[in-house]
Amino acid sequence: MVRLRGGHLVLADRVVRGGALALDGGRIEEVGADIGASPVDVDCTGCWVLPGFIDTHIHGEYGADMLADAEAVARVAARLPRHGVTGFCPTAVACAPEALDRFLAAVGAAVHTPAGSARVLGAHLESNFINPDYRGAQPHDCLRRPPRAGEPRLCDGEFTGVAILETIAAHRAHVRIVTLAPELDGGLVLVASLVAAGHRVSLGHSAATFEQGQAAIAAGARHATHLFNRMPPLSHRAPGLAGAVLADDAVTCEVICDGYHVHPAMVRMAVRAKGVAGVLAITDATAGAGLPVGATARLGQHVIHVREGRAELADGTVAGSVLTMDGAFRMLIAEAGLSVTEAARLCATTPALALGRHDLGLLEPGRAADLVVLDERFRVRQTWVGGVRVWNSSASPAVSATGGL
Repeated sequence: MVRLRGGHLVLADRVVRGGALALDGGRIEEVGADIGASPVDVDCTGCWVLPGFIDTHIHGEYGADMLADAEAVARVAARLPRHGVTGFCPTAVACAPEALDRFLAAVGAAVHTPAGSARVLGAHLESNFINPDYRGAQPHDCLRRPPRAGEPRLCDGEFTGVAILETIAAHRAHVRIVTLAPELDGGLVLVASLVAAGHRVSLGHSAATFEQGQAAIAAGARHATHLFNRMPPLSHRAPGLAGAVLADDAVTCEVICDGYHVHPAMVRMAVRAKGVAGVLAITDATAGAGLPVGATARLGQHVIHVREGRAELADGTVAGSVLTMDGAFRMLIAEAGLSVTEAARLCATTPALALGRHDLGLLEPGRAADLVVLDERFRVRQTWVGGVRVWNSSASPAVSATGGL
Protein backbone atom coordinates (compact mmCIF):
# COMPACT_ATOMS: atom_id res chain seq x y z
CA MET A 1 0.00 0.00 0.00
CA VAL A 2 1.08 3.57 -0.75
CA ARG A 3 -0.23 6.66 1.02
CA LEU A 4 -0.10 10.16 -0.49
CA ARG A 5 -0.51 12.56 2.41
CA GLY A 6 -0.74 16.28 3.05
CA GLY A 7 -1.97 17.32 -0.39
CA HIS A 8 -5.15 19.11 -1.42
CA LEU A 9 -7.34 16.31 -2.80
CA VAL A 10 -9.52 17.48 -5.70
CA LEU A 11 -12.70 15.42 -5.51
CA ALA A 12 -15.77 15.60 -7.76
CA ASP A 13 -17.44 18.41 -5.83
CA ARG A 14 -14.97 19.70 -3.27
CA VAL A 15 -11.34 19.97 -2.18
CA VAL A 16 -10.08 18.15 0.91
CA ARG A 17 -7.11 20.20 2.11
CA GLY A 18 -4.28 18.35 3.78
CA GLY A 19 -5.93 15.05 2.93
CA ALA A 20 -4.59 11.57 2.33
CA LEU A 21 -5.05 8.98 -0.39
CA ALA A 22 -4.27 5.28 -0.02
CA LEU A 23 -3.39 3.22 -3.11
CA ASP A 24 -3.35 -0.54 -3.16
CA GLY A 25 -3.15 -3.04 -6.01
CA GLY A 26 -3.50 -0.37 -8.69
CA ARG A 27 -6.70 1.01 -7.15
CA ILE A 28 -7.63 3.82 -4.80
CA GLU A 29 -8.28 2.14 -1.48
CA GLU A 30 -9.26 5.06 0.73
CA VAL A 31 -9.71 8.84 0.58
CA GLY A 32 -9.91 11.08 3.62
CA ALA A 33 -8.40 13.57 6.01
CA ASP A 34 -6.45 10.96 7.97
CA ILE A 35 -6.25 7.33 6.87
CA GLY A 36 -3.41 6.09 9.04
CA ALA A 37 0.01 4.80 8.12
CA SER A 38 1.16 2.68 5.18
CA PRO A 39 4.45 1.02 4.18
CA VAL A 40 5.23 3.85 1.75
CA ASP A 41 4.44 7.50 2.49
CA VAL A 42 4.56 10.20 -0.20
CA ASP A 43 4.61 13.72 1.20
CA CYS A 44 2.46 15.98 -1.00
CA THR A 45 2.24 18.90 1.42
CA GLY A 46 1.30 22.09 -0.40
CA CYS A 47 0.46 20.26 -3.64
CA TRP A 48 -2.77 19.48 -5.45
CA VAL A 49 -3.73 15.85 -6.04
CA LEU A 50 -6.13 15.28 -8.93
CA PRO A 51 -7.37 12.44 -11.12
CA GLY A 52 -5.00 11.98 -14.05
CA PHE A 53 -5.69 14.00 -17.17
CA ILE A 54 -7.27 12.29 -20.19
CA ASP A 55 -6.78 13.72 -23.68
CA THR A 56 -9.28 12.38 -26.23
CA HIS A 57 -7.78 14.29 -29.15
CA ILE A 58 -4.02 14.34 -29.69
CA HIS A 59 -2.05 13.84 -32.92
CA GLY A 60 1.44 13.79 -31.41
CA GLU A 61 4.09 15.76 -29.55
CA TYR A 62 7.86 16.33 -29.38
CA GLY A 63 8.29 15.58 -33.08
CA ALA A 64 6.32 12.30 -33.03
CA ASP A 65 3.27 12.22 -35.32
CA MET A 66 0.83 9.37 -34.71
CA LEU A 67 0.87 8.38 -38.39
CA ALA A 68 4.66 8.49 -38.76
CA ASP A 69 5.55 4.89 -37.95
CA ALA A 70 4.54 1.84 -35.92
CA GLU A 71 6.32 3.11 -32.78
CA ALA A 72 4.89 6.63 -32.69
CA VAL A 73 1.88 5.81 -30.50
CA ALA A 74 4.09 4.09 -27.91
CA ARG A 75 6.59 6.99 -27.93
CA VAL A 76 3.84 9.52 -27.26
CA ALA A 77 2.36 7.30 -24.54
CA ALA A 78 5.74 7.23 -22.80
CA ARG A 79 6.11 11.04 -22.81
CA LEU A 80 2.60 12.12 -21.84
CA PRO A 81 2.87 11.44 -18.08
CA ARG A 82 5.25 14.39 -17.73
CA HIS A 83 2.20 16.54 -18.56
CA GLY A 84 -0.06 14.76 -16.09
CA VAL A 85 -1.74 12.63 -18.75
CA THR A 86 -2.65 9.12 -17.62
CA GLY A 87 -4.85 8.18 -20.60
CA PHE A 88 -5.35 9.34 -24.17
CA CYS A 89 -6.88 8.63 -27.57
CA PRO A 90 -4.21 8.62 -30.31
CA THR A 91 -5.75 10.69 -33.10
CA ALA A 92 -5.26 10.35 -36.85
CA VAL A 93 -6.08 12.76 -39.64
CA ALA A 94 -7.66 11.47 -42.85
CA CYS A 95 -5.29 9.10 -44.62
CA ALA A 96 -5.14 6.21 -47.09
CA PRO A 97 -6.36 2.76 -45.95
CA GLU A 98 -2.81 1.40 -45.72
CA ALA A 99 -1.71 4.20 -43.38
CA LEU A 100 -4.89 3.82 -41.35
CA ASP A 101 -4.29 0.08 -41.01
CA ARG A 102 -0.73 0.67 -39.71
CA PHE A 103 -1.93 3.30 -37.27
CA LEU A 104 -4.74 1.17 -35.85
CA ALA A 105 -2.43 -1.83 -35.54
CA ALA A 106 -0.06 0.39 -33.53
CA VAL A 107 -2.93 1.54 -31.31
CA GLY A 108 -3.92 -2.07 -30.71
CA ALA A 109 -0.36 -3.02 -29.83
CA ALA A 110 -0.09 -0.12 -27.37
CA VAL A 111 -3.37 -0.74 -25.55
CA HIS A 112 -1.61 -2.90 -22.97
CA THR A 113 0.19 0.00 -21.33
CA PRO A 114 3.94 -0.51 -20.93
CA ALA A 115 5.43 0.46 -17.59
CA GLY A 116 5.92 4.20 -17.37
CA SER A 117 3.33 5.12 -20.02
CA ALA A 118 -0.11 6.68 -20.24
CA ARG A 119 -2.99 4.34 -20.99
CA VAL A 120 -4.06 4.07 -24.65
CA LEU A 121 -7.86 4.33 -24.54
CA GLY A 122 -8.67 3.65 -28.19
CA ALA A 123 -8.16 5.62 -31.38
CA HIS A 124 -9.87 8.83 -32.43
CA LEU A 125 -10.24 9.12 -36.19
CA GLU A 126 -10.73 12.56 -37.71
CA SER A 127 -12.01 10.51 -40.56
CA ASN A 128 -12.05 10.69 -44.33
CA PHE A 129 -15.77 11.55 -44.14
CA ILE A 130 -15.53 15.27 -43.43
CA ASN A 131 -16.58 18.34 -45.40
CA PRO A 132 -13.81 19.48 -47.79
CA ASP A 133 -14.75 23.12 -47.20
CA TYR A 134 -14.09 22.70 -43.48
CA ARG A 135 -11.12 20.37 -43.72
CA GLY A 136 -8.55 22.77 -42.22
CA ALA A 137 -5.22 20.93 -42.33
CA GLN A 138 -6.80 17.62 -43.33
CA PRO A 139 -5.46 16.34 -46.69
CA HIS A 140 -8.00 17.01 -49.43
CA ASP A 141 -6.94 14.04 -51.54
CA CYS A 142 -7.84 11.61 -48.74
CA LEU A 143 -11.40 12.83 -48.22
CA ARG A 144 -14.25 10.60 -49.35
CA ARG A 145 -18.04 10.60 -49.23
CA PRO A 146 -19.87 7.92 -47.25
CA PRO A 147 -20.15 4.87 -49.52
CA ARG A 148 -23.36 3.64 -51.12
CA ALA A 149 -24.52 0.04 -51.01
CA GLY A 150 -22.63 -2.12 -53.49
CA GLU A 151 -19.85 0.41 -54.06
CA PRO A 152 -16.44 -1.17 -54.80
CA ARG A 153 -13.32 -0.78 -52.68
CA LEU A 154 -11.47 0.87 -55.56
CA CYS A 155 -12.76 3.16 -58.29
CA ASP A 156 -10.51 4.40 -61.14
CA GLY A 157 -7.51 3.27 -59.12
CA GLU A 158 -8.47 5.33 -56.05
CA PHE A 159 -9.72 3.98 -52.75
CA THR A 160 -13.34 4.66 -51.85
CA GLY A 161 -15.10 5.08 -48.53
CA VAL A 162 -15.66 1.32 -48.55
CA ALA A 163 -11.93 0.73 -48.09
CA ILE A 164 -11.89 3.06 -45.07
CA LEU A 165 -14.88 1.38 -43.43
CA GLU A 166 -13.38 -2.07 -44.05
CA THR A 167 -10.17 -0.94 -42.35
CA ILE A 168 -12.12 0.39 -39.37
CA ALA A 169 -14.05 -2.88 -39.18
CA ALA A 170 -10.79 -4.87 -39.17
CA HIS A 171 -9.69 -2.97 -36.04
CA ARG A 172 -13.14 -2.42 -34.55
CA ALA A 173 -12.14 -2.96 -30.92
CA HIS A 174 -9.47 -0.25 -31.04
CA VAL A 175 -11.49 2.55 -32.69
CA ARG A 176 -13.26 4.60 -30.03
CA ILE A 177 -14.22 7.93 -31.65
CA VAL A 178 -14.96 8.70 -35.32
CA THR A 179 -15.34 12.32 -36.44
CA LEU A 180 -17.48 12.98 -39.51
CA ALA A 181 -19.61 15.63 -41.22
CA PRO A 182 -23.26 14.53 -41.05
CA GLU A 183 -24.44 16.77 -43.90
CA LEU A 184 -22.56 14.72 -46.50
CA ASP A 185 -24.71 12.55 -48.74
CA GLY A 186 -25.22 9.37 -46.72
CA GLY A 187 -23.85 10.98 -43.57
CA LEU A 188 -26.79 10.18 -41.31
CA VAL A 189 -26.79 6.54 -42.41
CA LEU A 190 -23.07 6.41 -41.62
CA VAL A 191 -23.67 7.93 -38.17
CA ALA A 192 -26.23 5.26 -37.37
CA SER A 193 -24.10 2.37 -38.68
CA LEU A 194 -20.99 3.45 -36.77
CA VAL A 195 -23.00 3.89 -33.57
CA ALA A 196 -24.53 0.43 -34.05
CA ALA A 197 -21.00 -0.98 -34.41
CA GLY A 198 -20.04 0.45 -31.01
CA HIS A 199 -18.16 3.61 -31.99
CA ARG A 200 -18.65 7.05 -30.49
CA VAL A 201 -19.56 9.34 -33.39
CA SER A 202 -18.32 12.91 -33.20
CA LEU A 203 -19.60 15.81 -35.31
CA GLY A 204 -16.91 18.04 -36.73
CA HIS A 205 -15.09 19.50 -39.73
CA SER A 206 -18.62 20.17 -40.86
CA ALA A 207 -20.88 22.77 -42.47
CA ALA A 208 -23.97 21.26 -40.86
CA THR A 209 -26.90 23.50 -40.10
CA PHE A 210 -28.65 23.48 -36.75
CA GLU A 211 -31.28 21.12 -38.14
CA GLN A 212 -28.68 18.78 -39.69
CA GLY A 213 -26.87 18.70 -36.38
CA GLN A 214 -30.09 17.80 -34.60
CA ALA A 215 -30.71 14.99 -37.10
CA ALA A 216 -27.22 13.59 -36.49
CA ILE A 217 -27.77 13.63 -32.74
CA ALA A 218 -31.08 11.84 -33.24
CA ALA A 219 -29.17 9.24 -35.29
CA GLY A 220 -26.85 8.62 -32.32
CA ALA A 221 -23.97 11.12 -32.45
CA ARG A 222 -22.87 11.96 -28.90
CA HIS A 223 -19.64 13.93 -29.33
CA ALA A 224 -18.50 17.15 -31.00
CA THR A 225 -14.96 17.64 -32.31
CA HIS A 226 -13.21 20.84 -31.20
CA LEU A 227 -16.29 22.99 -30.66
CA PHE A 228 -16.33 26.27 -32.66
CA ASN A 229 -13.32 25.24 -34.77
CA ARG A 230 -13.90 24.01 -38.35
CA MET A 231 -17.65 24.55 -38.20
CA PRO A 232 -19.83 27.58 -39.08
CA PRO A 233 -19.76 30.38 -36.50
CA LEU A 234 -22.51 30.51 -33.91
CA SER A 235 -25.11 33.09 -34.92
CA HIS A 236 -28.33 34.23 -33.29
CA ARG A 237 -30.28 33.53 -36.50
CA ALA A 238 -28.30 30.54 -37.72
CA PRO A 239 -26.96 28.66 -34.68
CA GLY A 240 -25.45 25.97 -36.90
CA LEU A 241 -23.71 22.84 -35.66
CA ALA A 242 -22.23 24.67 -32.66
CA GLY A 243 -25.71 25.69 -31.57
CA ALA A 244 -27.07 22.18 -32.03
CA VAL A 245 -24.46 20.57 -29.79
CA LEU A 246 -24.60 23.35 -27.18
CA ALA A 247 -28.39 22.98 -26.97
CA ASP A 248 -28.46 19.20 -26.51
CA ASP A 249 -27.43 17.61 -23.22
CA ALA A 250 -26.85 14.27 -24.96
CA VAL A 251 -23.70 15.59 -26.64
CA THR A 252 -20.29 16.12 -25.06
CA CYS A 253 -18.21 18.88 -26.66
CA GLU A 254 -14.44 18.94 -27.04
CA VAL A 255 -12.82 22.36 -26.58
CA ILE A 256 -9.19 23.15 -27.41
CA CYS A 257 -8.13 24.91 -24.21
CA ASP A 258 -5.07 26.87 -25.33
CA GLY A 259 -6.69 30.32 -25.34
CA TYR A 260 -5.90 30.68 -29.07
CA HIS A 261 -8.28 28.30 -30.82
CA VAL A 262 -11.15 29.37 -28.56
CA HIS A 263 -11.23 32.59 -26.58
CA PRO A 264 -11.30 31.89 -22.82
CA ALA A 265 -14.62 33.76 -22.54
CA MET A 266 -16.15 31.37 -25.08
CA VAL A 267 -14.76 28.41 -23.17
CA ARG A 268 -16.44 29.71 -20.03
CA MET A 269 -19.68 30.30 -21.96
CA ALA A 270 -19.64 26.72 -23.27
CA VAL A 271 -19.14 25.37 -19.75
CA ARG A 272 -22.00 27.49 -18.43
CA ALA A 273 -24.26 26.31 -21.27
CA LYS A 274 -23.37 22.60 -21.06
CA GLY A 275 -22.22 22.19 -17.48
CA VAL A 276 -18.96 20.50 -16.53
CA ALA A 277 -20.44 17.15 -17.58
CA GLY A 278 -20.93 18.40 -21.14
CA VAL A 279 -17.50 19.83 -21.99
CA LEU A 280 -14.12 18.13 -22.10
CA ALA A 281 -10.75 19.78 -22.52
CA ILE A 282 -8.52 18.58 -25.36
CA THR A 283 -5.16 19.66 -26.72
CA ASP A 284 -5.52 18.77 -30.43
CA ALA A 285 -1.74 18.71 -30.08
CA THR A 286 0.45 17.95 -33.07
CA ALA A 287 4.01 16.70 -33.30
CA GLY A 288 4.95 20.38 -32.92
CA ALA A 289 3.99 20.36 -29.23
CA GLY A 290 7.12 20.64 -27.12
CA LEU A 291 9.25 21.92 -30.03
CA PRO A 292 10.62 25.48 -30.22
CA VAL A 293 9.00 28.19 -32.29
CA GLY A 294 10.30 27.92 -35.85
CA ALA A 295 10.67 24.14 -35.77
CA THR A 296 8.95 21.92 -38.30
CA ALA A 297 7.20 18.58 -37.86
CA ARG A 298 4.59 16.49 -39.65
CA LEU A 299 0.83 16.09 -39.41
CA GLY A 300 0.02 13.10 -41.55
CA GLN A 301 1.31 13.91 -45.02
CA HIS A 302 1.73 17.64 -44.33
CA VAL A 303 4.74 19.55 -43.02
CA ILE A 304 3.68 21.87 -40.21
CA HIS A 305 5.47 24.88 -38.74
CA VAL A 306 5.54 25.69 -35.03
CA ARG A 307 4.37 29.24 -34.37
CA GLU A 308 3.77 31.03 -31.11
CA GLY A 309 0.88 29.16 -29.51
CA ARG A 310 -0.10 27.10 -32.56
CA ALA A 311 0.98 25.02 -35.54
CA GLU A 312 0.43 26.04 -39.17
CA LEU A 313 0.80 24.75 -42.69
CA ALA A 314 3.14 26.67 -44.97
CA ASP A 315 0.20 28.73 -46.27
CA GLY A 316 -0.79 29.85 -42.77
CA THR A 317 -3.66 27.41 -42.27
CA VAL A 318 -3.93 26.57 -38.57
CA ALA A 319 -2.94 22.91 -38.18
CA GLY A 320 -3.71 21.90 -34.62
CA SER A 321 -2.07 23.12 -31.45
CA VAL A 322 1.17 22.93 -29.48
CA LEU A 323 -0.73 22.61 -26.20
CA THR A 324 -0.19 20.12 -23.39
CA MET A 325 -2.89 19.03 -20.93
CA ASP A 326 -1.25 20.65 -17.92
CA GLY A 327 -1.25 23.89 -19.91
CA ALA A 328 -4.95 23.38 -20.67
CA PHE A 329 -5.66 22.93 -16.95
CA ARG A 330 -3.81 26.14 -16.09
CA MET A 331 -5.64 28.09 -18.81
CA LEU A 332 -9.03 26.95 -17.55
CA ILE A 333 -8.25 28.36 -14.12
CA ALA A 334 -6.20 31.45 -14.92
CA GLU A 335 -8.00 32.66 -18.06
CA ALA A 336 -11.41 30.99 -18.28
CA GLY A 337 -12.06 31.52 -14.56
CA LEU A 338 -13.00 27.97 -13.65
CA SER A 339 -12.46 26.55 -10.19
CA VAL A 340 -9.93 23.79 -9.58
CA THR A 341 -12.73 21.23 -9.24
CA GLU A 342 -14.38 22.40 -12.48
CA ALA A 343 -11.09 22.30 -14.36
CA ALA A 344 -10.44 18.77 -13.07
CA ARG A 345 -13.85 17.69 -14.34
CA LEU A 346 -13.06 18.98 -17.84
CA CYS A 347 -9.57 17.50 -17.92
CA ALA A 348 -10.23 14.13 -16.29
CA THR A 349 -13.75 13.19 -15.23
CA THR A 350 -15.80 14.17 -18.28
CA PRO A 351 -13.35 12.60 -20.77
CA ALA A 352 -13.39 9.35 -18.79
CA LEU A 353 -17.18 9.22 -18.77
CA ALA A 354 -17.38 10.12 -22.47
CA LEU A 355 -15.17 7.12 -23.23
CA GLY A 356 -17.24 4.85 -21.01
CA ARG A 357 -14.33 4.41 -18.60
CA HIS A 358 -16.11 4.58 -15.26
CA ASP A 359 -13.01 3.21 -13.56
CA LEU A 360 -11.09 6.40 -14.35
CA GLY A 361 -11.41 10.14 -13.82
CA LEU A 362 -12.22 10.50 -10.11
CA LEU A 363 -10.42 10.18 -6.79
CA GLU A 364 -12.78 7.64 -5.25
CA PRO A 365 -12.29 4.26 -3.57
CA GLY A 366 -12.37 1.48 -6.13
CA ARG A 367 -11.28 3.66 -9.05
CA ALA A 368 -7.99 3.08 -10.83
CA ALA A 369 -5.10 4.83 -9.09
CA ASP A 370 -4.42 7.17 -12.02
CA LEU A 371 -3.59 10.60 -10.66
CA VAL A 372 -1.43 13.68 -11.00
CA VAL A 373 0.25 15.77 -8.31
CA LEU A 374 0.61 19.49 -9.10
CA ASP A 375 2.53 22.14 -7.20
CA GLU A 376 1.00 25.42 -6.05
CA ARG A 377 1.44 26.87 -9.57
CA PHE A 378 -0.25 23.82 -11.12
CA ARG A 379 2.98 22.41 -12.55
CA VAL A 380 3.24 18.62 -12.78
CA ARG A 381 5.33 17.08 -10.04
CA GLN A 382 4.23 13.43 -10.12
CA THR A 383 2.03 11.24 -12.30
CA TRP A 384 0.73 7.83 -11.25
CA VAL A 385 -0.81 5.19 -13.51
CA GLY A 386 -2.37 2.10 -11.94
CA GLY A 387 -0.80 2.91 -8.60
CA VAL A 388 2.72 3.17 -10.06
CA ARG A 389 4.59 6.46 -10.11
CA VAL A 390 5.53 6.87 -13.78
CA TRP A 391 6.77 10.45 -13.66
CA ASN A 392 8.54 12.43 -10.97
CA SER A 393 9.87 15.92 -11.44
CA SER A 394 13.24 16.55 -9.84
CA ALA A 395 12.25 20.22 -9.58
CA SER A 396 9.88 19.57 -6.69
CA PRO A 397 11.41 19.20 -3.24
CA ALA A 398 7.87 19.52 -1.83
CA VAL A 399 6.98 16.06 -3.14
CA SER A 400 9.01 13.29 -1.61
CA ALA A 401 8.69 9.64 -0.73
CA THR A 402 9.94 7.32 1.98
CA GLY A 403 10.01 3.56 2.11
CA GLY A 404 12.09 2.91 -0.98
CA LEU A 405 9.56 3.87 -3.69
